[in-house]
Amino acid sequence: MSGGLDSILACKLLQIQDIEVIGITFVTPFFGPEAALRARDLLGFRLEVMEITTRYLEEVLKNPPHGYGRNMNPCIDCHAFMLRLAGRKMEEEGARFLFSGEVLGERPFSQNLEALKKVALLSGYGERVLRPLSARLLEETLPEKMGWVDRGRLLDIRGRSRTRQMQLARDYGIKDYPAPAGGCLLTEPNFSKRLRDLLRCVPDPAPRELALLKVGRHFRWDERHKIIVGRRQEENLKLEDLWRPGDYKLWVDDIPGPVVLLIFRGSVQREALDFAARLTARYSDAPGGDPVEVAYTDGAAQGVARTTACEEAELRARML
Repeated sequence: MSGGLDSILACKLLQIQDIEVIGITFVTPFFGPEAALRARDLLGFRLEVMEITTRYLEEVLKNPPHGYGRNMNPCIDCHAFMLRLAGRKMEEEGARFLFSGEVLGERPFSQNLEALKKVALLSGYGERVLRPLSARLLEETLPEKMGWVDRGRLLDIRGRSRTRQMQLARDYGIKDYPAPAGGCLLTEPNFSKRLRDLLRCVPDPAPRELALLKVGRHFRWDERHKIIVGRRQEENLKLEDLWRPGDYKLWVDDIPGPVVLLIFRGSVQREALDFAARLTARYSDAPGGDPVEVAYTDGAAQGVARTTACEEAELRARML
């Protein structure tokens, strides 16, 4: 249950047949439960929230058997993995079948006919996987054959247009739903670039390193050193929260500017710290070209570097 319009409508189509629905939503640094929680409040079903980061990294993201989409989105393996976990919950609950909001042809890589069949097969629950929005375009599933669901009251939606879904939402009086697309950071080009870089340099990243991917501008000094620059006050506060003693935090006193973190493994390289200081000066409100005093600390000691802003060419060469 992503909480997007498709999953909301798939749930509603079952509820109007007096079928009890249990929603399951999954949590990683790449997608969260917020939309599903709103959908729960809207439709009144029970929602289970599962945190799956460690398993997701190892079993899906790092080496997906069916590859990635346009970015680092392993959609086929991801959907099958989620249905497999949901299937185990189905068995625990004594429920009869699984359903999702997938729509035939809505996403050319992961929701074409062969992909939908493959996902159901890979999940291990095959005939028990129902897609209510496109069911009448797909092979009859076990819940339809057994009469647990009335196939005639399911739909035949196909393609990328959301016109029919939005009309259905109006018909059902559903107004509060997320805009189409979005929701999964793995589909975003810039985030995927950062994630590839992190996994290349840190094969087993900690949760904090994954959380940092969502904040600020990112720069790579070398495989051991990474620099993150806050873009606005809310990101500065987030970086303050994610900073841990041992890594360097940099800022400019008395002049508006960013919080900057230098994250590294092993011992810090002085040149990397100097570059982080010049980035701090560059993104502060200090007049261009003037020397700037940049404060820094690793939690144990504090210092000040008098420096000037880095050049545009060097900035661009190291920006992720």
